[in-house]
Amino acid sequence: MSSPQFTLYSHAGGPNGHTVAFLLKALDLSYETKYLDFAKGEQKSDAYLSRCANGRIPALVDHANGDFTVWESKACMLYLVAKYDNENKFGVGSSPEEQALLSQWLFFQASGQGPYFGQAAHFKMFAPEKIPYGIERYTKEVERVAGVLESVLSKQEWLVSNKLTIADLSFITWNNFGLYALLPEGVNAEEKFPALVAWHKKLLALPYVAEALKDREEAMKAK
Repeated sequence: MSSPQFTLYSHAGGPNGHTVAFLLKALDLSYETKYLDFAKGEQKSDAYLSRCANGRIPALVDHANGDFTVWESKACMLYLVAKYDNENKFGVGSSPEEQALLSQWLFFQASGQGPYFGQAAHFKMFAPEKIPYGIERYTKEVERVAGVLESVLSKQEWLVSNKLTIADLSFITWNNFGLYALLPEGVNAEEKFPALVAWHKKLLALPYVAEALKDREEAMKAK
């Protein structure tokens, strides 16, 4: 049995690595996931820092391309689409305009959704003391980001180019958690953001997404 083409360095509970797994599965690319133990500081080890200078997950190693390594989940996805999505199933056209719109949504996820949802989770669930200002500030940002997505998805099926792309896939993991746990008290996602919730459920029903999320559940159980 041949070795997997890719090694994906991830974390069982962290959302970002699983986003890359969606695309690896969708493109039928073989990979092995190595889950780092943050409690042991494995993400800050010399061995891992030699692959990922940021000491975060994910990092993706392409063994068929001279062990080329890329980190940051959106960079991983862009690499996979550019090099291995031969039918352009998850990318967009080559025009500067379409490429800019794809980048727009990927950057919004990376700079808007991910950090704000993460801070909301920290202050609402994990901070050693409850800080009302932090909870209010970041849960309202979750609501704001959801509102941006709702404003677009209420008018169109997908985020860009009238097709499912990596832009859509990039939002799944944080929405899977944030839409039901990180909104301000009293805000119901299905009532306030019906188009967003419908889009999210459609993404969850994709076979490769469901399979990757099942892998995540198994990894969480094994912790």
